[in-house]
Amino acid sequence: MAHPLRTRAFRLLFLGRTLSLLGDSAIPAALALAVYEATGSTGALALVLGCAMLPRLLLLPLGGVFGDRFNARTVALTTDVVRGLTQLLVAAELLGGEPRLWHIAVAEAVGGAAGAFAMPTVSPLITGTVTKDELPKANALMGVAQSATRLGGPALAGVLIYAVGPGWAFVLDGASFAVSALLLAAIRVRHLPIPRRPLVADLKEGWSEVRSRDWYWTSLVAHAAWNGAAAVLMTLGPAIAVRELGGQGTWVVLLQTGAVGLLLGSIAAGRARPRRPVLMANLGLATYVLPLALLALSAPAPLTIAAYGIAQAGLGFLSPIWETSVQRAIPAHTLARVTSYDWLLSLAAMPVGYALAPLAAAAWGPAVPLAVAAVVVGAACLGTAAVPGVRRFGSAEPTVSGGPYRQEELSSGRGPAR
Repeated sequence: MAHPLRTRAFRLLFLGRTLSLLGDSAIPAALALAVYEATGSTGALALVLGCAMLPRLLLLPLGGVFGDRFNARTVALTTDVVRGLTQLLVAAELLGGEPRLWHIAVAEAVGGAAGAFAMPTVSPLITGTVTKDELPKANALMGVAQSATRLGGPALAGVLIYAVGPGWAFVLDGASFAVSALLLAAIRVRHLPIPRRPLVADLKEGWSEVRSRDWYWTSLVAHAAWNGAAAVLMTLGPAIAVRELGGQGTWVVLLQTGAVGLLLGSIAAGRARPRRPVLMANLGLATYVLPLALLALSAPAPLTIAAYGIAQAGLGFLSPIWETSVQRAIPAHTLARVTSYDWLLSLAAMPVGYALAPLAAAAWGPAVPLAVAAVVVGAACLGTAAVPGVRRFGSAEPTVSGGPYRQEELSSGRGPAR
């Protein structure tokens, strides 16, 4: 099988994507510390995070339309410039000595809006720079890069925060976006333009591609359930770790074990060639039941930590397998819109988990929402095995993206061949 890194365009895309992911992974810790130091309020941090999340959710479908109407390279390059500038503006606020909360909130809102246009371009960028034979390895490499930066980014953030202050983490992120934009400017990405039509028609076409494939929309329900459950675990897990599992160190070890599991799962996905990729990926995602159930039972720390590592390995395995399956089965001219709905469902489920988890824990104790989340994840992910399209989706699926396209390959409104 050809290796995508031998292709100059993908090599530069991969380098730019890795750098921007590394910069982004250093931001959560730096932002939390900077806002809390400036305001002394956890509510202020929630406000800033909400300002970044809300425009991203609202604009994702529009971002998908832009990704299909225009060359994904142009959209991604523009959003890299915008996001780089917003992070540098935040850096200037923090390094200036008297940061103003509303300045940071506005900058994060603009960055979140740009992210809504950037996220749907990832798949078109990959399919526009590699051949169909290179897709599995290309997606696995992207998954490994994301996993590795999640592992190394927080450590880098810690070094910057304690050595020179949190503002420099934003300088790093802004610089990483600038380099990514320069690398995108140096490549060409294949693009099949779509006819100009009313915006609503484009949105409907993208949703029709999702709705017409039972393997796709049922998997999205499972993925949304997983993200909502992950929000429950992230909300209630730290308190359980501190009170019942040995303290803050247990939670840190759990998160780092998860990051290692994520990386190993991504590496495994690069070597795997499952006959039923969507089914296997969803079954791997179902392993998230394990840490949820063990936390609900206050199981011993080593067992819970190991379970979380296994669950994150399942996530690491799913991402490249899922991306390759979608890129091969979805018509190239609708790919950005389809993936924007994927992101929308996944991201929308997380605020629900964040909001409901503490309310349910206050009413019935943390074990109840954790157990409910475990049941929901298990039912949603394992339940996809009952869907004919999920079971039948395999190597015989049509390949409609990732290489030079013929017009007759781009039939829309039909599910994959059974």
